[in-house]
Amino acid sequence: MRKLIAFAAPLAAATLMLLTPGCRSRQTIQVETIEEETPSLASMVHVADPRASVQLLKGFHDVEQNAWRWTMGRFSVTLRPPAGAAEKGAYLYVKLVVPEPVIQRTKAMRLDANVEGAAIEGETYTKPGEFVFRKEVPAQALKAGAVTAVFALDQFLAAGSVEERELGIIVSSIGLEAK
Repeated sequence: MRKLIAFAAPLAAATLMLLTPGCRSRQTIQVETIEEETPSLASMVHVADPRASVQLLKGFHDVEQNAWRWTMGRFSVTLRPPAGAAEKGAYLYVKLVVPEPVIQRTKAMRLDANVEGAAIEGETYTKPGEFVFRKEVPAQALKAGAVTAVFALDQFLAAGSVEERELGIIVSSIGLEAK
């Protein structure tokens, strides 16, 4: 009998544990989806602003002196057209510097642009200094929610001629202004 009690006691305890729900807690785990806000495109880009770097598509070197960037011979940016631009057009704006070492070697340089394939009147620079490139963009080029502006310099310093980088002009801001 003793053997039976010794065997039955653990068996009864195990059965009780299996049949009783016990103190198991049921936790409901909620999964919350957090959507990161996609940065909205700006009409005017200050090239030193880290938030604007996503709009600088190609042809820009790293930020220097927390204020500006060198460009290469070709560079491009994506921009949000300002309100009303699809009906009235806008101005393509670039605040730039033609550096003395570049103009000494090239003697003259022409900056041409296009916005969504529409050719924009270019400008020629023959002296070093600060300039504003401000040219009209037709409304038909600004119909999309975001547009790409592509710039090309006819003269620039090839990589290795002064330093290892290709050097064009210095840009501090670039964008589209409402008419």
